Amino acid sequence: MLGGGISPRSAALADCEAQLLAWMTLETGWVIEGCYADLLRIVLPQCEELIFLNPGVDTCLANCRGRPWEPHKYPTPEAQDQNLGILLDWVADYPNRADDCSLQAHQRLFKTFPGRKVEYTSNADVQTRMFG
Repeated sequence: MLGGGISPRSAALADCEAQLLAWMTLETGWVIEGCYADLLRIVLPQCEELIFLNPGVDTCLANCRGRPWEPHKYPTPEAQDQNLGILLDWVADYPNRADDCSLQAHQRLFKTFPGRKVEYTSNADVQTRMFG
């Protein structure tokens, strides 16, 4: 359960695909971020570059602990922090899962992407290579 007793659910993949493809026809120069490999597979044929942020589980856990309050998701910082344990457990299991949000799925997408691609393996790597 997430903030305010809301249980997250994904929309049907076909609905997401239709929305993504419609949006992509209207927009140019887009950047899409996300962890759902099934959705990323939809956009990859039109993707010019793939950036894989893969700093490792320990860094991701530290990033989760240090994340700012997300007022669009939670009414208060305390409400957000009530779900921190769930988030940390989910992130810690990243290398072990086999779902569309797993390391395995992300590595498979990255490996098979035929275009320009780069993998960043640390926060410092991102800072240095993307922001100088």
